[in-house]
Amino acid sequence: MKRPRLLLLWLLVLFFGACACKSEGAELGYSTSPMSTRLRIRIGSETFTATLLDNPTVTAFRARLPLTVTMVELNGNEKYYELPQSLPTNAANPGTIQAGDLLLYGSNTLVLFYETFTTSYRYTRLGRIDNPTGLAAALGRGNVAVTFELQ
Repeated sequence: MKRPRLLLLWLLVLFFGACACKSEGAELGYSTSPMSTRLRIRIGSETFTATLLDNPTVTAFRARLPLTVTMVELNGNEKYYELPQSLPTNAANPGTIQAGDLLLYGSNTLVLFYETFTTSYRYTRLGRIDNPTGLAAALGRGNVAVTFELQ
């Protein structure tokens, strides 16, 4: 009679232990693994592709696509656009921004980075341009029209 109870207790410990092993990001729905959705980013005559992450922020962003906006130059390393509505967030400090990162600052500022640098700011990750070669040249030095659409 003690063996079935011991076995049941052991199975419960294994089950609850496995449930507790989920990462905090996964629990919040902010997986860093890419989803199958690809993004096309058009800047003038140039087109870039990006891989979007699988998280609630991206789901809300995708619902607003296609989107053509005028992105504003900032700091010689990024372009940004203030979205009219907030998106869900899960901000973290990435430490280093990579050229091609597509991030959300606060809850409504879409940011496309074209230079690599370190930062102390917090962002929610949306995705990344697969090959950012030529991105800085395409974006230029001033404000620029950018179209985001699902591929």
